[in-house]
Amino acid sequence: MLRDRKIGVIGGGKMGGALIDGMISRGLVQPSAVTVSDTLAERREELKARCGVTVTADNRIAVRDADLVILAVKPQNMAEVLAELAHDLTARPVIVSIAAGISTAFIEGSCPAPLRVIRVMPNTPAMVGAGATALTRGRNATAEDLALGREIFAAVGMTVEVEEGLMDVVTGLSGSGPAYAFLFIEALTEAGVDLGLAPETALGLASQTLLGAAKLCLQGEKSPAELRAMVTSPGGTTLEGLKALNAGGFRETVVAAVAAATERSRELGKARR
Repeated sequence: MLRDRKIGVIGGGKMGGALIDGMISRGLVQPSAVTVSDTLAERREELKARCGVTVTADNRIAVRDADLVILAVKPQNMAEVLAELAHDLTARPVIVSIAAGISTAFIEGSCPAPLRVIRVMPNTPAMVGAGATALTRGRNATAEDLALGREIFAAVGMTVEVEEGLMDVVTGLSGSGPAYAFLFIEALTEAGVDLGLAPETALGLASQTLLGAAKLCLQGEKSPAELRAMVTSPGGTTLEGLKALNAGGFRETVVAAVAAATERSRELGKARR
């Protein structure tokens, strides 16, 4: 679906760059079909050298003649970018936004044309092709437009479709989720070091353990609870570790963290409307 389309990317930062890398490495697009705009000259030159794409400092040039526009800008910059492009964006290109908290209605209302908007919530593991991305479509976007968005983000991980009203929950769960996982890895590593392991050994063991556990969950053959039970023998070491986690309110704390991040996403979204 993407192969014959021209793509304009506004913002060549970490996530924008990851998407460009993913699309090109998977053969979804040719570098010559992609134009990226970014305010930083060094970033433009790095993208041009690494990916072979066309680069510019002018957002209007990036979207000109584009069949698909990816808005990979920070949420606080979205209103300014949309105002700049108000008369350049038309009903023809599909607009894909990865800005957290920015609704499809906000983007649709920024331009006189009936924009076809796909709102996306990716996460940082997309940078290594292991992202978790949720997508939803605006009132003018078609099922085909949504499929196009899923094709893009499937190049950097897994994708799911959700109702727009649940995007804040996605933000709290998978958008912020990598930070929770990194904190857990930090804690596991710290424990290993405190008990005598070398830092690099402890970090490697902790990281690989979470990676392997996640792969087992994604196989879908057993639930997380069943997988946990497989590791937990009566009177064994794992049971003692789990008792300590439960005594510290581990499960309740994680649930509270997701709820707090979700509420903050809602607050930020309201402030930007």
